[in-house]
Amino acid sequence: MADDSSSTFQAGQTGLIVKIPEVEPTVRAWRERLDPSAQAGVPAHVTVLFPFLEESRTDALVHSAIADTLNSHRAFDLRFERSGHLPEVLYLVPEPDTQLRQLTQAIADRWPETPPYGGRFTDIIPHLTVAQCQEAAVLEEVETDLLSKLPITAHVSSVELVVHDGTAWQERASFALRK
Repeated sequence: MADDSSSTFQAGQTGLIVKIPEVEPTVRAWRERLDPSAQAGVPAHVTVLFPFLEESRTDALVHSAIADTLNSHRAFDLRFERSGHLPEVLYLVPEPDTQLRQLTQAIADRWPETPPYGGRFTDIIPHLTVAQCQEAAVLEEVETDLLSKLPITAHVSSVELVVHDGTAWQERASFALRK
């Protein structure tokens, strides 16, 4: 969920993610070595919104509002066929990304005080981070390995609220999408 090595996770930070367990066997070893969010306990995922509200603000009313906001969105399938690059980041590209963008927009519209990535980017690119802040040769090695194992199809049926407890990320709630 961090987007660069200067990001540090704070106790009480929250985020909304879509877990992608179907890609875990392919990316787990790389992420555990090369992605700080994996090292902090976050499974393979596409971020819906980070940072979200502080944990102290995520009470039953917020959970209900998240569920209501997501209830208008249907479950969907994604396909990972290729990789992409952001500065010092290697990621898998989820396709199509329309539903992911719609989830992000719906949550950001409901809680405008929590713009995606703190408002640091004008265009949000849905992605599944595999490696960050590595030299080009390392990223090339990872990318070659990943591309040999694609495509992977995944089914998205929920969005998870994760919270950093000061040491690691923990799942606090799961919100189902419509079937």
